[in-house]
Amino acid sequence: MTDQFIDHGGIRFRCRLDGPEGAPWMVFSNSLVTNLMVWEHQVLAFAGRYRILRYDQRGHGGTGVPAGPADIGQLADDAAALMTRFGVADAVFIGVSMGAATGFCLAQRAPHLVGRLVASDGLPATAPGGAAAWQERIEIGQAGGMKAYADVTIPRWFSATSRAQGNPAIAPVRAMIEATPVDGFIACARALQDYDFRPGMPVLKQPTLLIAGAEDGPTPAGLRALAPVMPDAAFIEIAAAGHIPGIERPDAFNAAVETFLD
Repeated sequence: MTDQFIDHGGIRFRCRLDGPEGAPWMVFSNSLVTNLMVWEHQVLAFAGRYRILRYDQRGHGGTGVPAGPADIGQLADDAAALMTRFGVADAVFIGVSMGAATGFCLAQRAPHLVGRLVASDGLPATAPGGAAAWQERIEIGQAGGMKAYADVTIPRWFSATSRAQGNPAIAPVRAMIEATPVDGFIACARALQDYDFRPGMPVLKQPTLLIAGAEDGPTPAGLRALAPVMPDAAFIEIAAAGHIPGIERPDAFNAAVETFLD
C-alpha cells in the first residue's frame, strides 16, 4: 500500500495502490465529502486478486482544491488521466454517488478504460429539483462550515437502524466530511447541480451492477428503473442501508460485487 501524488490539470491528486502487480485492475472513486478511505472494506475484500487504484477526487482528501467549480466531465477526465498514468485499462470501475456519476461518464467517454462498472447510489443525471437542493446544501457549508454540513448529512446517509445502534462507520464518515475543505465541497457540489448522461445509457456496453441502499430516498427506484434501459445491467438493493452501503453494510455490498464479478 503506497500513496502517490500525480499532477494533472494544475491539481495534485492523491492516489493509493494496493494488491499484486500484474493482477486485473479495480478502480475506486469516492463520493462528495469522503475520500479514498471510504473503500477500506472493499480493499480488504478484493486486494488479494486485483491491483487496486484509489484516488481522492479533486478538492477532497489529499487532493488539491480546484480554483473554480467542477463538472462531472472534468471528474471523468481526472479519472482517465490517473488511470492512464498508472497503465490501467479494462478495469472494474466502482464509484459511489459522485463517483458513480463519474463512472457513468467515464464508461461512455473512454470505454477502453472501463471493462465493468459498479455504480452505487448515484444516478446518471441530476434529479428533478436537484440544482436547488444542492444550492441549499452549499449554503449550509458556506454558513456553518463542514461540521454543520456533517450534522445534516449523517442522518441522510445512514439508515435509522445504523444510527440507533451506533454503527462504527458513522464516526469515520463524519470525520471525512468535516475534514473536506469547504471550497472543495462547493466545487464538486456545483458539478452535481447540472449533469445528464442518460442519452448514452442505452448503448453503454460494459456489464454494469447498479447498487442502492434501501433507505437512500428515491435513489433505489431510480436505479431499478435504469437497469432495463441498459444493454447489460443488473440492480441490487442493500437492506438497512442508506447512501453509502459499501461502508455501512460492507459484507452485503462486497457479496453483491463478488457475485457480479463471478
